Amino acid sequence: MEIKVVLLDSFTAHAGGGNPAGVAVLDQELTEVQMLAVAKTVGFSETAFVTPSEKADFRVRFFTPAAEVDLCGHATIATFSYLLKIGKVTAGTYTQETGAGVLSVEVRETGEIFMEQSLPEYSSILKGDGIADSLGIRVEELREDLPVQIVSTGLRDILIPVKSLEVLRAIKPDFEKIKHLSKANDAGGYHVFTLETEKGGTAHCRNFAPLYDIPEESATGTSNGALACYLWKHGVERVKAGEMLTFEQGYTMGRPSEIKGLLREGSHGDQKEITRVLIGGKAVPWGEKLVTL
Repeated sequence: MEIKVVLLDSFTAHAGGGNPAGVAVLDQELTEVQMLAVAKTVGFSETAFVTPSEKADFRVRFFTPAAEVDLCGHATIATFSYLLKIGKVTAGTYTQETGAGVLSVEVRETGEIFMEQSLPEYSSILKGDGIADSLGIRVEELREDLPVQIVSTGLRDILIPVKSLEVLRAIKPDFEKIKHLSKANDAGGYHVFTLETEKGGTAHCRNFAPLYDIPEESATGTSNGALACYLWKHGVERVKAGEMLTFEQGYTMGRPSEIKGLLREGSHGDQKEITRVLIGGKAVPWGEKLVTL
């Protein structure tokens, strides 16, 4: 059996930027062993497998080369960009059944895809010394006014604020230590960011997920969804619900990426809360790979 996997770059308007993902559109689902084998052969951080769903417009499962994950932002953008290209969707709103639940996806006339993420879950605040050590930086180079915190909008990430672009660029990750701390905190990996940016975005980021065989990722939709909510919760002035946010990532890898985010808020008694999380961007197809099972 041969499986066709379409290769796309997500969160970019140009091939060679953004984050590559594989997309396989299937009439029926493969076994987990087969999907993992395909993902390993493709070798990208995530490959998406699209099949019919009884609960939504599509069922989408996401596999790294090492394991299945509940949700993947850049592979969702790639998936619906490709479905748009082959005429299976047009501009409008669709639903995808994922490990993180049934989530909506908005296809815009511009070709941009915006995916709904789960509402934020704010978890443990962690001490910075072990985190800094695993990144090869001094604990004094973490921001004192923002915490190291686990946040999820579908996948748990450790969000780590550093003081400057200089510190972010100077990181020398110890992947074994990052893997250990990620596993110990039941998190997918690290999302390290600074509020200093290259092109006037909301934040500039690097993402490390060695637990899933991803040393560094050039564009991470779920992590930036979590980051948008974290910055809103902690009162960062430039982050306001209803205004488009832009996250820069992948620059240190030579794959500059632009991830857009939009938050909606509502009131619960005297408290404001996030009621919707959208992350979006474009994807560009550039090739195909046939995998024999």
